[in-house]
Amino acid sequence: MAGIHDLTALELASAVRARELSPVEIAEHYLARADEVGAYVTPTPDLALEQARRLENEDPGDRPLFGVPVPVKDLNFVKGVPIRFGSGTYEGFTAPVDDSIVTRLREAGTVMTGKTNSPEFGLPCYTEPTVAPPARTPWDVTRSAGGSSGGAAAAVAAGLAPLAHGSDGAGSIRIPAAACGLFGIKPSRGRVSLAPMIPDLAGLSANGPLARNVADAAALLDVLAHHQPGDLYRTPDPGTSFLSYARREPGRLRIARHRDPVIPGAKLHPEVVAAYEKASALLERLGHEVVDIDNPYGADVVPLFERMWFAFACMHPVAPEKEHLLRPITAWLRERGFATPAPDFLKAWSALQLTTRFALLVTDAFDAVLTPTVTGLTPEIGWFENVDDPVETFERMKQFAPFAAAYNLSGQPAVNLPIHWTPEGLPVGAMLAGRWAEEGTLIMLSAQVEAEVGGFWGDRRPPGW
Repeated sequence: MAGIHDLTALELASAVRARELSPVEIAEHYLARADEVGAYVTPTPDLALEQARRLENEDPGDRPLFGVPVPVKDLNFVKGVPIRFGSGTYEGFTAPVDDSIVTRLREAGTVMTGKTNSPEFGLPCYTEPTVAPPARTPWDVTRSAGGSSGGAAAAVAAGLAPLAHGSDGAGSIRIPAAACGLFGIKPSRGRVSLAPMIPDLAGLSANGPLARNVADAAALLDVLAHHQPGDLYRTPDPGTSFLSYARREPGRLRIARHRDPVIPGAKLHPEVVAAYEKASALLERLGHEVVDIDNPYGADVVPLFERMWFAFACMHPVAPEKEHLLRPITAWLRERGFATPAPDFLKAWSALQLTTRFALLVTDAFDAVLTPTVTGLTPEIGWFENVDDPVETFERMKQFAPFAAAYNLSGQPAVNLPIHWTPEGLPVGAMLAGRWAEEGTLIMLSAQVEAEVGGFWGDRRPPGW
């Protein structure tokens, strides 16, 4: 048998069912692996082993991920476990309840090995908090694992977890998936409840999976997908498991593509263009129709989205005597948020909804839309903040990640495909988005691409694997 961390999540669960491995063996293996990429902010070895021992005496039943470790991002509540939100202002705070996704993960028989690293309040597209070492891509540990699910992506890519929970409010699953060579799904708005603690608000944020392959991600999405009373948004039940979609052929699809960013002056790295063209050619080779379109969003949406982002930066309460502990970019965002009048926020929200309605008239004519995930290679640690002013940090964030947030606005599902690798061995992703509530189409299409290229990773393994 291959090493435990070489197995996919579904292979691990199959080995547990066949009694070739036990949940305790699997948990101990992952807990013993050294974290050299800043994946975890709070390891939970005692909790993991307690859960694994309990599972030894349970019947797996029809739980596809039974016995599989799944760490939780440190923006979500796990009862009795410290939660930092990536911020020094929450030192000593312990979650009083479980988020509903954590309850789902427990009921599915997964094992929580820890809380994964996140930037402060999940706001930046890189993971370099005060409370933990920076999250690094294992493909080049001098470079960022992205954000805000950077710790989750680093954990999976470095073989510290077979798959991981993440969340995405403006690209926070897809950006780190691109940086770490993973498949990540931002589900549709209303697919995964944020209950009980996290408000739905504008519906920008979604919980979703990060994995090394499509089937594992689909299986985790099956676990995460649910509704709770009081949810503002609810998707229709797909009628079958998302994992079943990973085993189907999609048929011939009509796929739009564009690579013009909404941020003026944003330029694409040649390797990003290569990934985009490679994905386009592969989709055509698979028999799909690929059609060029103009970006349905213009630069006029940027200041509107910024106004909302500033306001949402103020959601976490911070005691006045602890405000000096905030990161410069966080303090700057919150300053602008508190200075935004409620009518201005509502006007921005209304204008963005109108813009999105017109954009969907374009994108809903297609089964999927292909774009780059980000504009460049994941930068070196410190690059975003190696400036004199947080204004420039924010500008660098916008220039690097101008594509992903459109699908948080629209609520459409979107995935990162780890489709390309530079000569130096860095992963470069391409993004596919689908119609609202049609994650199944993206999963089928992504699985077809994966099969065509022989698995996204092939024989590649990051240094230290």
